Amino acid sequence: MANGLTIGQAAAFVGVTIKTVRHYHRLGLVAEPERDGSGYRRYGSADLLRLVQARTLARAGVPLAEVGDLLDAEPERFAAALDDVYRRLTERIEDLTARRDTLHRLGNGDRVLLPDRACAVLDRLTGLGFGPDYVATQREALVLTRALLPEIFDGFLTRLQRSLDDPEFVELTKRGSEAASWDPDDPRIEELASALAARLLTDRALLEMPTGSHGRSDTASRYGLVNHHREDRAPAIARLNALVEANLRAAGVDIPRQ
Repeated sequence: MANGLTIGQAAAFVGVTIKTVRHYHRLGLVAEPERDGSGYRRYGSADLLRLVQARTLARAGVPLAEVGDLLDAEPERFAAALDDVYRRLTERIEDLTARRDTLHRLGNGDRVLLPDRACAVLDRLTGLGFGPDYVATQREALVLTRALLPEIFDGFLTRLQRSLDDPEFVELTKRGSEAASWDPDDPRIEELASALAARLLTDRALLEMPTGSHGRSDTASRYGLVNHHREDRAPAIARLNALVEANLRAAGVDIPRQ
């Protein structure tokens, strides 16, 4: 019986494929054994040890480009290199964990884009009887606000939270959502706009734009994209929002103009 193992036997003993063994040879991680008298390469115990070491490092996450240097390194350098690999693996694990958590939260739609506080407000809207379309619009507005006007996001959330503590404002807001089906010239829109503006003015401080936000040249455009989101689908809502803004400006509230 010939001494040593064939490449197929060596691969099977080590737990890799023949293709992997040949790949290790091409990369110079494991030297190819000499051929015997029959023309076959025979793998001895030293070859198998090197294959096992290379396989173990590769499966541990060490890039193949670094495996060869590690196998030939002095003990101190080997330990330092393993520490570096450990650090990089830890960072990858943290990144993958964050991605997994993101995918889990994606099951709740746009909530992956919002903090828990905002999600609680959306849950409360549903609990107060607001319809799914209105809640969806508010979710989208919150996502847009956080992305386009992060400086007003917390204030916007606080205003929403306090508004939901006001039964009269809740009823007015529900009427506002119903107004989507009204004719844009319906006289009730003016009455509703005046009532909504009056309730908003009871907590005037929350209507003020943060200091410094007006210094940005595109603030008005950003604000318009948020505050007039979905208006193209409901002309009556567009008129209602315009009248509310006009009433607030008349009361001295500085609202960006597009």
